[in-house]
Amino acid sequence: MLPIGVDSFPMLRNDDFRYVDKTPYLRDLIESGRRYFLSRPRRFGKSLLVSTLKSLFRCERQLFKGLAIEPYWDWSRTRRVMNLSFDGGSFNERGGLHRNVTAQLEEVEEDNDVRPKHAGGPERLSSLLRQLRRATGRRVAVLVDEYDKPILDVLDQPDQARANRDYLRNLYSAIKRSNDHVHFCLLTGVSKFSKVNLFSGLNNLEDITLDPRYSAICGYTEHDLNAVFADKLEGLDRERVRDWYGGYSWGGEERVYNPIDVLLLLKRRQFLSWWWETGSPTFLIDLLAEKRVPWHRLDGMLASEQLLSQFDVGSIAPEALLFQTGYLTVLGTEEIGGRLRNRLGYPNREVRQCLNEALLDSVLENTAEREDRAARLADVLRRGDLAGLERQLRALLAGIPHQWHGRNPMRDYEGWYASVLYAHFAALGVEVQAEESGSRGRSDLCVRGYGRVYVFEFKMQGRGGPLAALEQLKARGYAARYKGRGEPVHLVGMESSAEDRTLTRFATERA
Repeated sequence: MLPIGVDSFPMLRNDDFRYVDKTPYLRDLIESGRRYFLSRPRRFGKSLLVSTLKSLFRCERQLFKGLAIEPYWDWSRTRRVMNLSFDGGSFNERGGLHRNVTAQLEEVEEDNDVRPKHAGGPERLSSLLRQLRRATGRRVAVLVDEYDKPILDVLDQPDQARANRDYLRNLYSAIKRSNDHVHFCLLTGVSKFSKVNLFSGLNNLEDITLDPRYSAICGYTEHDLNAVFADKLEGLDRERVRDWYGGYSWGGEERVYNPIDVLLLLKRRQFLSWWWETGSPTFLIDLLAEKRVPWHRLDGMLASEQLLSQFDVGSIAPEALLFQTGYLTVLGTEEIGGRLRNRLGYPNREVRQCLNEALLDSVLENTAEREDRAARLADVLRRGDLAGLERQLRALLAGIPHQWHGRNPMRDYEGWYASVLYAHFAALGVEVQAEESGSRGRSDLCVRGYGRVYVFEFKMQGRGGPLAALEQLKARGYAARYKGRGEPVHLVGMESSAEDRTLTRFATERA
């Protein structure tokens, strides 16, 4: 059976679900260190990873029959496990987080016949870890799943978010204070919050989020698909599967697929936005507007590892949020000024297309009308209808509410045009490149799809117009890289009014 929605390792193994063996990574983790932090986006298998570790430390050998770790594990050394999970619960009111923690600690106390000695969460956790070790003489394994969810759930309520953050900081400090009683510790979550504000009490964690050795500890690799799901993949275009759902990377050479995408594709046999539909990026869309991030520069932005870790209530770097939540991934690394930078970009078609649709929906008043216009735009691109392209672009730009122009953060002319048109084209699922560099400069926008290539240059009214834009495209040879591929290449020069952002003139030429 396909393990859709199954994050319990015992259930997965006992009920004969298909399992991608991640135990080699767990063996390496345990043999290489003792205190870890791992960040991965939602629905990537973090909870299953934690559940697997829980069964491993409890030495439930029957569940590991035939898995890579079985011959190497000492099945006689059972350990008590302190497992906290914040995947469920209500954290948006005062005292909600404390009640959740208390309920979880009570369950551990009942399962291990331990009496509570304190009412406060941190003190109670410290006491419980000490008593668990005394009961067996062996140190405890501490596993915390979705450690940051009580904060992420209430980011739109800053005061409550800070209160939950401070409570968690004290709770996690209790783990550090109980270090003598802890054998192994793993915290998983979506985001890595600032060490100063959340991890100050647990600063001995090794962050393996961007460690190449563990880049595929969650998610499915190409090898995993072939080894576990080969029969289910029959009849599906593998290149299309990669284009839609692959492409995620956390510093390793191997790229991975989002498990929920793969599993639902194999069940439903349809290329739909499965992962996207499991969560809403409303907060992300609002943050991009607040921070004035040009949409067309999301794909290809550079960020240091330090920047990707800068995350706290009221102080969130858009690059960090985009990366940690899975909307951007690591395309590669570059050395700039003696320091390594991560080149970020969209992992696949699903994310690129859906995020740009969401960006457009944030400024357009009628989603149904946007979808109709998108269909019309795709049709003229497919037919190479340049007169129709002009009509559709005029309609698209005119459809943006006038009041949005006034609050639009992308004040520069080309940036505004590139962002709006990039989002329209990317929402179609075609290949789009903004500010693509060439030997003699950068074109404003390049669109490749339906067997054709369109290279755009924008000019502000009174600064040369569309004919000057065409001459610039030709003079700088922006289209040269696309010639010889058998695809018609169209140069498009556009002129717009800086006052109302409408398209005033339009000129085209076959390259």
